[in-house]
Amino acid sequence: MNGRSALRLAKLQEALASGGTLHLRDAAELCDVSEMTIRRDLTTQPTAISLLGGRLVMANYPGVTPIYDLTEQQASHYQAKYRLCQRAIAYIEEGDTLFIDCGSTLMPLLSQLSHFHELTVVTYALNIANAVAALPNVRLVLLGGLFYAASQSFGSDNMAAAIERLGINKALISAAGVDLERGVSCFHFHEVAPKQAAIATAMQRLLVVDASKFGVVRPAYFAALDDFDVVVTDEEGAPQLLKNNGRVVPEIVVPEVTVA
Repeated sequence: MNGRSALRLAKLQEALASGGTLHLRDAAELCDVSEMTIRRDLTTQPTAISLLGGRLVMANYPGVTPIYDLTEQQASHYQAKYRLCQRAIAYIEEGDTLFIDCGSTLMPLLSQLSHFHELTVVTYALNIANAVAALPNVRLVLLGGLFYAASQSFGSDNMAAAIERLGINKALISAAGVDLERGVSCFHFHEVAPKQAAIATAMQRLLVVDASKFGVVRPAYFAALDDFDVVVTDEEGAPQLLKNNGRVVPEIVVPEVTVA
């Protein structure tokens, strides 16, 4: 761990030791750094502190459970997500019908779809649909229902059946937690049905996930690791997958790191 980062996290942990929360702005002032530096400390270093809705809180603080906020997630580990999407794009072929999952991990992939002449994208996520709608070469299938603002996604009782009626070539799935024993999970239960339907229907299933999700279990389980054909992760996540002794290990793809 970076020495200065460790000192900042220790100071923040001491400030939170008596309970309660600390606004991100106040944490930055306490450490005499920018809010972005505090965010980076929390997302790149092991710590018991969580950032929930703009406030810092100890992960074991009574009554507190992790809250998913898409805006915060879009800024978290962006460079890692971009590199993952650069590798995932290699699996997409001209004319494919793609299921693209909700969340922020797969957003960098969308700008690269313009290189194809014809694709179809199936999604239940509004942020994905808004980006894809601007691409003239992509036919969009948006699965609707009740809108969940936190993840900018839709849910309905008949969404799984709608997915199963489609011919999906590749399912690109994101996750909030990957644990070798307890499987692949997400924050929201309404996401389980479309994820599982896409995994069951697609000809090829890709899990795209950065190393910060490994060893994490979220409330909504939706798949075992060996339900996927390919796991696109980073150099920190790959060794954990290789420890999956005695089980079928999906193909593991790690982005190449360019040294300037």
